[in-house]
Amino acid sequence: MPTAFGDTFIPNSARPPPEQENALLPYHSSSQGTELQELQNLLHLTEPTQDHTLLAHTSQTESSDRIKPKPPPLQLDIHHNCAEIENLPPSPASSSNSLQMGRNSEKPRRQQSDRPSSTFARGQNGHASGSMDSHLELRRKHPSLDSPTSASQTAHLIGREDFSLDEKPPLTPTSSNTDTSFFDLPRQDRRNFLLLVLLYFLQGIPMGLATGSVPFLLKSHLSYGQIGVFSLASYPYSLKLLWSPIVDAVWSPRLGRRKSWILPIQTCSGLGMIYLGGRIKDMMVSAGANDGSGVWSFTGWWFFLVFLCATQDIAVDGWALTLLSLPNISYASTAQTVGLTAGHFLSYTVFLAFNSPDFANRWFRSTPSEVGVMTLSGYLTFAGWAYLIVTAGLAMLKREEKTKEKDSVMEVYRSMFGILKLKNVQSIIIVHLIAKIGFQANDAVTNLKLLDKGFSQEDLALTVLIDFPFEISLGYYAGRWSTAYPAMHVWCWAFIGRLIAAVIAQGVVMIFPKDGVQTWYLLTVIMSHIFSTFTNTVMFVAISAFHAKISDPLIGGTYMTLLATVSNLGGTFPRFFILKLVDYFTLATCHPPTEPPKDLSTLKGDLITTPFSCALEAQKHRCLDGAGSCDIYRDGYYITNVICVVIGVVTFWGYIRPAAMKLQGLPLRAWRLVGPDET
Repeated sequence: MPTAFGDTFIPNSARPPPEQENALLPYHSSSQGTELQELQNLLHLTEPTQDHTLLAHTSQTESSDRIKPKPPPLQLDIHHNCAEIENLPPSPASSSNSLQMGRNSEKPRRQQSDRPSSTFARGQNGHASGSMDSHLELRRKHPSLDSPTSASQTAHLIGREDFSLDEKPPLTPTSSNTDTSFFDLPRQDRRNFLLLVLLYFLQGIPMGLATGSVPFLLKSHLSYGQIGVFSLASYPYSLKLLWSPIVDAVWSPRLGRRKSWILPIQTCSGLGMIYLGGRIKDMMVSAGANDGSGVWSFTGWWFFLVFLCATQDIAVDGWALTLLSLPNISYASTAQTVGLTAGHFLSYTVFLAFNSPDFANRWFRSTPSEVGVMTLSGYLTFAGWAYLIVTAGLAMLKREEKTKEKDSVMEVYRSMFGILKLKNVQSIIIVHLIAKIGFQANDAVTNLKLLDKGFSQEDLALTVLIDFPFEISLGYYAGRWSTAYPAMHVWCWAFIGRLIAAVIAQGVVMIFPKDGVQTWYLLTVIMSHIFSTFTNTVMFVAISAFHAKISDPLIGGTYMTLLATVSNLGGTFPRFFILKLVDYFTLATCHPPTEPPKDLSTLKGDLITTPFSCALEAQKHRCLDGAGSCDIYRDGYYITNVICVVIGVVTFWGYIRPAAMKLQGLPLRAWRLVGPDET
């Protein structure tokens, strides 16, 4: 019986000799023959007018006496995944006496239950090499479809909109590691790829503000530790696992599984940004007032906005697994990289440049002004309306494939906990939680430290602007590399490069010119930034491609979200402590002026008369406003970055690299949830 990938499964009534089975099923045969036996047991095609009785294979002679000769093998063009083929119910003629096969053909199969399962199968991947990279595992199992006699299996198969018995199946892919360019993709995949880029681009707009622009705008009012408090606003991306099963299980058949969430969430996000746009100026003033005590309420508003983006990300991640065809599933991570990078670039680089008065006065004005071309209030309002327009277009122009498949929330939570019980998933969780410690100081503090040294906002915007085309192009090629080479190998190479980038960044900060930024130093910062971004992008694309390969599309939203959430958590939870450590290790003293100014009315604050610590930003501003000088004797950034890099080197060679290579070599079946009778 032809599958969606061109493999031919022969019904048991016309079963070829055992020695021919492997030739017919090159991508599904194994030493145990597990998948082949299970599929054949469920596909007994007998003549409805004959009184056949199927017996156990205990005697071929006895079987041949009782079963009449069969016509030539009937081949059905079923345009579906092997999951649906596996879950076909037995025919009526054989339902009473159908074969019950276990993992070995000589052992009777145990009765299956209808409850969701959280047990996973171990063994080879159904092909000779047993490697995940040779061929994608095509066998999918949904937690609600464990029983081969359940009527829901038939509904799951024929209820899908793309079910067909007439169209020819596509050819079987010869390898999953093919280097395919965007223009070689099928037309439908190209269109869906661009849709994914647009949806991820929308997510990048508020995320670029929350993680990039707003901390820079707050730097003149808050200390590193207080900016660490604001970094908590990005935590929903690391906590979205808690509500991802609800997004996967609760939806409207009228709108579609993913659009049921994407449309209302984007609408709320757009309205929220319009609301913040009218009040953001006063909110930022309140955040820096009273020694930064208002930062918590300011963080709460951004926490809610990022929560909406994280919920949208759950739905888009799940949709990405079905919008793209299986051979091109790695392009889902490329779409995510390009879209998020472009959105982040618009909200970070472009916004900071146009928000800078110096940049605006130099390039756009003949009469200088103290404000930039674009304000945070205006940008938020613009982004909010863009959200609403795109959402309206998505609702009217994009039709999601409808399906009758629907699970309860508890079934999805059980699936999630079943995933968490997999030892391989536990291993990758540990890797994710410790992997980003090595370059956390570089990611969180380096750019802020450059601003402290005297690097202007305009120069920083120019640096990121030049870096952007490299980031986009390298993200595209990183997706191709992750398809042509084992994804975790690419990830490890980028890991080493990212540690080197952290060391280079510290050196760039240390050689900051005392007489101000010069051309050679600006070029040095740009090259350092490009290298750091390159390694970061390659790591992100490679691990996203690995997640897409091992995730089960039938619970794709939950599976992808679980892995992405842990990966985000590994980069989020250390940041708060890293910023606190920078303040802790910094030693700085404010000294009074040797000669007080004659006109005290020119001072912005009270005259400094006694020395005090100016390690925190508020104390530093008090010192400078009172005509004092803040002298740094020990910079906590250098100490913190060295500690992080040392931790990164030790953990990489001691645990991360061996664990990553082991996970890369596992068959895809090791990442799947299967029935309890198949363990």
